[in-house]
Amino acid sequence: MAKRRHGKISLDRGSELLEERIRFCDGRCRSNPIRNFSADQIFKAIEDYRKIHPVQIHTDFQWKGGVLDGRLVFMKGYASGGQEVYRDIVVSSQMSSHNNALKLLGCCLEIPEGPALVYEYAENGCLDRHIRDGSLPWGTRLKIAKEIANAVTYLHTAFPRPIIHRNIKPENIFLNKDRAAKLFDFSFSISIPEGKSKAGDDHLVGTCGFLDPEYLMTNFVTEKTDVFSFGMLLLVLLTGRAPHQGEIQLIESVDRVNEAVDPMIRGNGGEAIDQQQLEASIELALRCTSASGEDRPLMIEVAKELQRIERSIT
Repeated sequence: MAKRRHGKISLDRGSELLEERIRFCDGRCRSNPIRNFSADQIFKAIEDYRKIHPVQIHTDFQWKGGVLDGRLVFMKGYASGGQEVYRDIVVSSQMSSHNNALKLLGCCLEIPEGPALVYEYAENGCLDRHIRDGSLPWGTRLKIAKEIANAVTYLHTAFPRPIIHRNIKPENIFLNKDRAAKLFDFSFSISIPEGKSKAGDDHLVGTCGFLDPEYLMTNFVTEKTDVFSFGMLLLVLLTGRAPHQGEIQLIESVDRVNEAVDPMIRGNGGEAIDQQQLEASIELALRCTSASGEDRPLMIEVAKELQRIERSIT
């Protein structure tokens, strides 16, 4: 009886997933193949992981570690089905070929409480934790910014319609064993119609402090919506401070770079810090967080500038 119920749930959700795939990308999704896991496989994977790691190390209740086919994985559980879940699956599967997106391995649609998504394992966990404990040296922070800029640029330019993430923040970035950055959680993503430069959405989503002020005022999403959020991410990486109530935007000039930069950067491992790199990075972050979208660069320009900054040596 339980298997029959699980089968019906999986069938219904599979139909909804297909509808979302067709609706979101007009039937032209370039998704990578993913596996369909059973509920039994998911629960066994969690149990096997607990045998190896008896202490839960992930702070987000939605996240659990697992072991599938002898491989460590991350699993994200949703409390219910819905468009955001299917949007996450559709976009994650399209992004899985990019080195700086957390690779979606598969999903389970038959768990009654809600679908589960299975990802590659990221050994160093969430970026937010590393920012809070100040453990990242300057070179690593700059590299993370460059890698996420590349991922967002790909999201904006690699598909028939530009896809806007709408929730770029440290909690949505994971680091693997080599501290390579992996963007994930595409549940708030929206595509811009062909021939248009913006998309309207009455359902305002995102995270306070990272939200584009123009999006807040107009409910219109553009590529510059992500540019603003990325600029706030870059400021968080540089300062080590959370953007509560726009606090970081009080940094008005690169002349204050020595006051603004996270002191943990300068004291981390004796790493030599390039002053020009710091100033150029702060200046770029401030351009990205300009109040007017017209004054912000495109993500492809941001990615190129970060690559130039990373390569520059005084």
